[in-house]
Amino acid sequence: MNWKNDLRLLSYIIIIVAAFMLIPFAIALGRGETDAAAAFVKGLAVTWLSAGLFFLAGRGAADRTIRTRDGYLFVTLTWLFAAFFGCLPLYFSGYFGSLAGAFFEIMSGFTTTGATVLSEIESVPSALLFWRSETNWLGGMGIVVLFVAIIPSLGAGGMKFFASESVGPSKDKLTPKSRNTAMILWLIYLGLSVLQVIFLLFGGLSLYDAVCVAFSTMSAAGFSVKNASIGGYGSAYVEAVVTVFMFLAGCNFALFYKALCGRLKEVFRDPELKAYAFITAAGALLVAADLTITKIYPSFLTALRYSSFQFISILTTTGFATSDYILWPGFAQTVLFAAMFIGGCAGSTAGGPKVIRVTCTAKLGFSYSRSCIHPNGVFPAKYGDWILSGSAIRSLLSFIGLYYLLALLGGVFVSLSGSDPLTSFSTSLLCLGNIGIGFADIGPTGNISQYPDFVKIFLSFYMLLGRLELFTVLSLFSRDFWKR
Repeated sequence: MNWKNDLRLLSYIIIIVAAFMLIPFAIALGRGETDAAAAFVKGLAVTWLSAGLFFLAGRGAADRTIRTRDGYLFVTLTWLFAAFFGCLPLYFSGYFGSLAGAFFEIMSGFTTTGATVLSEIESVPSALLFWRSETNWLGGMGIVVLFVAIIPSLGAGGMKFFASESVGPSKDKLTPKSRNTAMILWLIYLGLSVLQVIFLLFGGLSLYDAVCVAFSTMSAAGFSVKNASIGGYGSAYVEAVVTVFMFLAGCNFALFYKALCGRLKEVFRDPELKAYAFITAAGALLVAADLTITKIYPSFLTALRYSSFQFISILTTTGFATSDYILWPGFAQTVLFAAMFIGGCAGSTAGGPKVIRVTCTAKLGFSYSRSCIHPNGVFPAKYGDWILSGSAIRSLLSFIGLYYLLALLGGVFVSLSGSDPLTSFSTSLLCLGNIGIGFADIGPTGNISQYPDFVKIFLSFYMLLGRLELFTVLSLFSRDFWKR
């Protein structure tokens, strides 16, 4: 381990977090929110001081080589420190209760989970709410990916950081240099975010609301400045815009780059995109049909408006809501619940197991069924033009098996707080999958404030575990990781 170099680089990360913290601080000053401004001053003071100490501790790093182990450790520590220093203004403000509650809130923001400890959102100063939404946006494409994009001195070592943080089973390297790849991804991300803000401004939202909504949409996060989430705007136009951009956020961002390069055939032939579009359409239509038959809404089009928004919100792990789906019929709720086990595409800002893993697992199952019927036959599992190799199958099944095992174990742990089984397992899934909303007591009208601090800390760890795709964090608990 290259500790001095890691500390030096971590000081840069802390400085980046502090720099972005200045924006909500300026909002607090501009809007006369003196309590919020004071909380940011305290948080910034601790953050800048800590960054200085980290830099001094790592200043004498003669060896600046970035190894694979450094990548795993640095990325994990980056998210932990970003959440800790990012939560300080929330803690000093007093609106988020204990330090555990404030830490959970910002970890939820950076990991794009969107779960909250707040019961009354609109009573919190707008600067603090903006900071929550801003952490959504920073975490969406990845703090370390941003770091790789703006720090040219990392060189080839930046790819180790990029690979340790990038979401999904495949990590598309769009250009030979990892810094250029990170820059392209962030520019596409920024462009789509600006585009959504423009559309929302046409819908009558203020610049503040439009930016906050775009931050949480493009990051597939779901923090809102309204108690009723997106439903609080009462606008079909706003819902339609958010629905479209949630779907886009759930797509592999490498496909946007290919589309900009004129390679549209490759985009539309992508097997994961086709599966993602099919799952989205099928889920929304099934829920809409059930809502129409049971007369929850007066027409199919009205039902489709609400079903498509809610299904895409859960599928992409965004976590926005426009209605209380806990009051919907059992079939509609079950379809929504099933979406929690899928997630968006690899290389998107969405969480969850990812469409590619779920569909590849299904293909493996069908391939194995054929081999049972014809023992001497050879039936390779294919995903598009890609034949799944032994290492790919091992990686796929390891993730899927471990993911659902952790979801079950997490539900058991959460139940220690006294919550019922559906609430417990739903809470575990929504944190591990970075979904943000669930069922029973943590549906659209619920929140995490009901849990004691030890559960909030545990769920904070689960959110980090899910955001970094399990193995980046779990490798640190391996004895082999620390061997020389």
